[in-house]
Amino acid sequence: MPAQTTLTSAKPIERLPLTQFTERAYLHYSMYVILDRALPNLADGLKPVQRRIIYAMSDLGLHATAKFKKSARTVGDVLGKFHPHGDSACYEAMVLMAQPFSYRYPLIDGQGNWGSQDDPKSFAAMRYTESRLTNYAQLLLAELAQATADWVVNFDGTLQEPKILPARLPNVLLNGGSGIAVGMATDILPHNLPEVVAACIHLLENPKANLDEICQHIHGPDFPTAAEIITSQPEIRQIYASGLGSVRQRAVWQTEGSDIVITALPYQVSGARIQEQIANQMLAKKLPMVSDLRDESDHDNPTRIVIEPRSNRVDRDALMLHLCATTDLEKSYRVNFNMIGLDGRPAVVDLLTLLNQWLKFRLSTVTRRLQFRFDKVVARLHILDGLLIALISIDEVIAIIRNNDNPKPKLMKRFNLDDIQAEAILELKLRQLAKLEENKILTEQSELIKEHAGLKKILTSRRLLKNLVRDELKHDAAEYGDARRASIVNRPPAQAMDYNELAPTESVSVILSTNGWIRAAKGHDVAASSLAHKTGDSFLCSVRGRTNELLIVIDSTGRSYSLNPRALPSARGFGEPLSSIINPPSGATFCGLAMGAANAEFLLCNASGYGFIVPIGAMQTRAKNGKAIMRVSDAAHILIPQQITDSTTDMVAILSGDGRLLIFHISELPHLNKGRGVKLIGIPKKEFAAGVRAIGIATFSAGENLTIATDKRHLTLKSTDFDNYISTRAKRGRPLPRGFHNARSITAIAK
Repeated sequence: MPAQTTLTSAKPIERLPLTQFTERAYLHYSMYVILDRALPNLADGLKPVQRRIIYAMSDLGLHATAKFKKSARTVGDVLGKFHPHGDSACYEAMVLMAQPFSYRYPLIDGQGNWGSQDDPKSFAAMRYTESRLTNYAQLLLAELAQATADWVVNFDGTLQEPKILPARLPNVLLNGGSGIAVGMATDILPHNLPEVVAACIHLLENPKANLDEICQHIHGPDFPTAAEIITSQPEIRQIYASGLGSVRQRAVWQTEGSDIVITALPYQVSGARIQEQIANQMLAKKLPMVSDLRDESDHDNPTRIVIEPRSNRVDRDALMLHLCATTDLEKSYRVNFNMIGLDGRPAVVDLLTLLNQWLKFRLSTVTRRLQFRFDKVVARLHILDGLLIALISIDEVIAIIRNNDNPKPKLMKRFNLDDIQAEAILELKLRQLAKLEENKILTEQSELIKEHAGLKKILTSRRLLKNLVRDELKHDAAEYGDARRASIVNRPPAQAMDYNELAPTESVSVILSTNGWIRAAKGHDVAASSLAHKTGDSFLCSVRGRTNELLIVIDSTGRSYSLNPRALPSARGFGEPLSSIINPPSGATFCGLAMGAANAEFLLCNASGYGFIVPIGAMQTRAKNGKAIMRVSDAAHILIPQQITDSTTDMVAILSGDGRLLIFHISELPHLNKGRGVKLIGIPKKEFAAGVRAIGIATFSAGENLTIATDKRHLTLKSTDFDNYISTRAKRGRPLPRGFHNARSITAIAK
């Protein structure tokens, strides 16, 4: 529907489709937020509210040497004259510029409670605090009265305010800034003043300099806090090349005796927050090597957090790297050089473009300042020429003034003066007619002639203009610059310790029942098979290990599941069903346990007589639904896994359901991470169809005996008896003695 204009007797009403109206309104709002609220200007590095605060304070005479005034007075002037928004938002912007831990070079000198690094929002209300501008803020205002800024009307058209402040230094880099607009954001980190000035001077003298040359002067961001920047120089250069990236900063600590003392925290990180994070880990028993945590910060040591290790054997570097990975002792800061350029448009710029644009702005500002002074000098010389004419013919001038009601035209005609010169003569005081005043005028004229020549020379020479800007940059760097606070160092990446490495290890026995209930008992002296079970349940198997070792459960479908031994219920009760901890397939039952160090090996075998050797690490998984390890048929479940002591010398004994035993060397088995494996014992097809299966397996080494058990009896085979049953893998095996054809289990035991 095309736009229509309907005329009424009052005023025209514009009609638009709703979609077009909302689109236009949203675009207008977006541009307002981007240009007038969220993004800093490349020229002076300020957002509109910050610029208006600085200008309003200057207008109130709150310079660095002035008396402090209530902050409420400043906020009131800002809101009433230039920035009709919320007073709390305006005051928070003011507070930010006064906090030395937030701004690298604060613009406001505050008196009272302006917040702390632990809680930047803890500042007092504006009716309690007082403020004035800092010396550094004069770098933004010093040239404002010299026609260096464009002026625009304020929101109600009654006053004028500067569109951009004539900054003498690239404040957008020195103090940085952050903000969120519509569809874009900005994150500019602060930098060191002498480094930035050195880069600007190099760029002035070498306009074709590349980024590598600039990075020789600007090594990286420089935060208000003294924590270390651990981002590598190549990464920092890439950030400067694109204007995008991230920088990591890490706390600084040192050892004092047996204690670890944190002396500097990353930018915008609270010491109270760090202590809370460490204390929470201690309460959760995730920092067993730390015995105490103290805050010894005071006026002389603003950051002093003491961590007391439990013993001298604690690796302090590993502990601090763990804390850096798990707390805010190490923090990443996003970099996004998004700002409003000299053309008035927002854009993400690289470092070289940023410095080139700012130097262009600075050269233009200095040219405007020089031109303003040049025009003043020319105007003053013109007046001095007229005054000298009057002083030479003072008697005649006096006579014309005394004898004429309107002496100006007469003076202009008689001495060939213009209106400005004639007016200056008429405004002379009698005391200025003395001979001494004539000498002063001649002296002033001589000095202005020299200044006129110098200004003209600079204004007509690009080289001299650059030299002037260079000298001013050097002067400002010498007066306001300081040493770098955040050093750039190469550090190993922070890495959290595994919880099993952190917590003290204990011996543990894990018991699994036939119905899949699991529990754990401290120590290895537990008679696992004699523990009580729920009605209808019974003992299946148990394993012994330590709490920092891997614990694996195997189900009847050949899937493995990882468990945390520390999280298991106590053996004083019946335990918990595994189905409440993990998610096995429907109908699956649990067949066995495996426990050991990450390099421990186990023999897996199914009832079909197939098996292989697998490292316990290959069975580890984070998934609650497990990990497929062994392929099995519906009629062949997994036998209890057997740990291998020595894969080169151990022997394997496998028992079939028809009372046959086969012993062979373990070296005949393959090492696999998953699969079906190879045949361990040969069961004829007819017997397999009749239900004969492998029912037990054991691994044993030299010096161990085998025990074959039925429901009522048991048979102990010694090493001298093994020869009857030793053969090669996949053979049928030899029958056991009469009475043991219905054997149910086989176990290896020490002599």
